[in-house]
Amino acid sequence: MVAAPEVVTAAFLPAEEFDRADFDRYVMGTYARFPIALERGEGCRVWDTEGKSYLDFVAGIATCTLGHSHPLVAAAVQAQMQTLQHVSNLYYTRWQGALAQWLVENSAADRAFFCNSGAEANEGAIKLARKYAHKVLNIAEPVILSAHSSFHGRTLATVTATGQPKYQKPFTPLPTGFDYIPYNDLPALQAALAKHQGKVCAVLIEPLQGEGGVRPGDREYFQGLRALCDEHRLLLMVDEVQAGMGRSGKLWGYENLGIVPDVITTAKGLGGGFPIGAMLCRESCNVFDPGDHASTFGGNPLACRVGLTVCETLVQENVLANVRDRGEQLQAGLQSLVARYPHLCAAERGWGLLRGLVLPENSPMQARDVVAAAIAEGLLLVPAGTQVVRFVPPLIVTAAEMAEALAALERAIGKLAASHS
Repeated sequence: MVAAPEVVTAAFLPAEEFDRADFDRYVMGTYARFPIALERGEGCRVWDTEGKSYLDFVAGIATCTLGHSHPLVAAAVQAQMQTLQHVSNLYYTRWQGALAQWLVENSAADRAFFCNSGAEANEGAIKLARKYAHKVLNIAEPVILSAHSSFHGRTLATVTATGQPKYQKPFTPLPTGFDYIPYNDLPALQAALAKHQGKVCAVLIEPLQGEGGVRPGDREYFQGLRALCDEHRLLLMVDEVQAGMGRSGKLWGYENLGIVPDVITTAKGLGGGFPIGAMLCRESCNVFDPGDHASTFGGNPLACRVGLTVCETLVQENVLANVRDRGEQLQAGLQSLVARYPHLCAAERGWGLLRGLVLPENSPMQARDVVAAAIAEGLLLVPAGTQVVRFVPPLIVTAAEMAEALAALERAIGKLAASHS
């Protein structure tokens, strides 16, 4: 008879002192982590295991929409855990229907499919586009276009759709059926359509490229893109995983561009820190049949109740107005830094509370250096490539917290400037 294995208590449970060596021993090294261990959060602030506080302008990378430990989100989790957390999609559940209704009534879409992440939402969009190509366009080997410097996820299909070779190189051979176009370049799109001679079925594109350097879409380009998609019966699929859910100052990033997409993907801020994603589409491209696509955890009652709480709170607490006001405050503060330190800061760009500080190409420092210096000043930031520092605080950030963050950033930049003088 085989003896049962001895149960071992982890050395870094919350009641014990955190041990980074134990963490690194057991967790795969797939992330280049900064050397702090975070333990708790409230609003726009987090604390590490040593008790130091930080203003969190990362927010789980544009995810903690309502900040940390929001009482309404916490109450929704507690109430649903005491009722029904998961039953699979073999049955109807009220919260999935309610969240789908909210998203449809507050977007250009007619239908919703729920999953667990942005990558899964984009996987769903890719599958939808391919079936649309077969069923509607009669294309046997369809091609989906995406943009250079885009980011659509880490699954094999979405990393292929991602127009950044650095993410793709270790995982070849990649799936076929994808090609890439320059962002905000309409003639290049027209050339790609001619190149593929009727095989293109969809364009998957971000209204603002987040991971690719906080690059906003050009309004004229996107309107031309919409016209070309209409002309060729292509699906215009917008990846709103980072720019959506109010982060731009509007509920959806595409609203800044004056277009109506066929497919919308969302995640990150939809759950306010709880894992949930969704792929939304118009009825004209709703080609999925039962059995075509599925997700065990997608749309579970717990995730959907939290998502609906986040959505309703955005409206009830007038959060989008705060995003616009604080976005203007952040923009002005970054512009001031650019003017004061032109040799270290080249420009600022973005929408609302998704903004980037661009470093010069010949800068003596990279974005990660600025992030590390800001951490020392009690401010958490995140790079967007090597030359852009990204600012994605909770959408509830106050004017006082924004001023505090900008002061911390200025101290960090000032020290970097002194060290490189």
